[in-house]
Amino acid sequence: MAISVRTVALLALGLIPVLLLPELGTVLTWFGLVVLLAVVDLVLAAPPRALEIERRALGSVRLTEPAESVLTVTNPSGRTMRALIRDAWQPTAGNGPNRHRVTIPAGEARRTRTPLLPTRRGDLQADLVTVRSTGPLGLAARQASITVPGHLRVLPEFRSRRHLPSRLARLREMDGRSAVNVRGPGTEFDSLREYVIGDDVRAIDWRATARRADVVVRTWRPERDRRVFMVLDLSRLSAVRLGEAPRLDASIEAALLLAALASKAGDRVELVAIDRAVRARVSGTHGPAIMAKMADALAPVHPALVEPDWTAVTQVIRDRLSQRSLVVLLTALEPGAIDSGLAPVVAALSKDHQVVLASATDPDTDLLRQARESSADLFDAAAAERGELERRAVATRMRRVGAEVVERLPEDLAPALADTYLALKAAGRL
Repeated sequence: MAISVRTVALLALGLIPVLLLPELGTVLTWFGLVVLLAVVDLVLAAPPRALEIERRALGSVRLTEPAESVLTVTNPSGRTMRALIRDAWQPTAGNGPNRHRVTIPAGEARRTRTPLLPTRRGDLQADLVTVRSTGPLGLAARQASITVPGHLRVLPEFRSRRHLPSRLARLREMDGRSAVNVRGPGTEFDSLREYVIGDDVRAIDWRATARRADVVVRTWRPERDRRVFMVLDLSRLSAVRLGEAPRLDASIEAALLLAALASKAGDRVELVAIDRAVRARVSGTHGPAIMAKMADALAPVHPALVEPDWTAVTQVIRDRLSQRSLVVLLTALEPGAIDSGLAPVVAALSKDHQVVLASATDPDTDLLRQARESSADLFDAAAAERGELERRAVATRMRRVGAEVVERLPEDLAPALADTYLALKAAGRL
């Protein structure tokens, strides 16, 4: 039971007869009258649990894109329902006005719409739908909370897609499908053409030259139908916040952009998200469908406060790859990564595959290194400088064992990784 403001106002109105007739009986009589009216109003209110509530399926939406929770409320009782309906979601759903006042005649239905603007990637669940049914006098109300399941999957935002058109243009130039005539190395034969000054003499096709009586060179195109295998680290290092978001979000952005570019290039893309065990896997899908499947698979993954199991990562890669491929490790290049066994794993993988280590760096590190205003700032700067030197040492060690290292700020990691992929492809190293 809930009382309304009208009941409080009605009780306050009793001050008038009390002032006119200041006796205990007057107070009790007025109070009893108000209580009687409230009880009658409560009895006349339509029962909230009799409502039939259905929620429209929400599906999925990208992070920061709006969604809408729609409830269809049917009143099968024989009374008119005057109700306040609250459609509750968890806080990260970013729900707007979620209290709806409706009047539903007997046997009819009404719809309520609650706007949502998710602020976090993952699976969002609806909470209880609370119905407060008020009587015809508006003095008292019945209230009940009804379970109405609801699920909204919030996909990664994929902000880095703005970099895709420029990278696709470079890919078309490499493939020779652009109006720009760019000659780049490759390992797959494309066509023959006449020799021009500046061409590599090693590209001369002597048999074709003898047949035509003109010097003819072979042209090459970047390899297609290669394997791109991405490993997304979900261990404790991916939980470190870089600015407003964890390192994992920057890694996901980089993985999505690389997957979009590689699929357009005709390469086969696979991905595993792993900490101590595989939490998500994308494989066996090619073409445009790879992006939808990858976004759906990466939506619910979150960092785990455990150490990475690089031995398990190596086993997963060896189980999936039987030929030379591009292996991209999206992790953190920190001294702790060396202690967890990353270096020997990278050295072993580099013997059979082209390995790229991609890591998002902390934008606050440069600010700490530059601060010199107080003694506390000096200590912070010294610690930041030492951390930077250790990180550079780790990167140097990774390069010595044969890996390409890509380190950028979170917003720059995705395009930098895409550029590295294009450079490796143009150089025929995939």
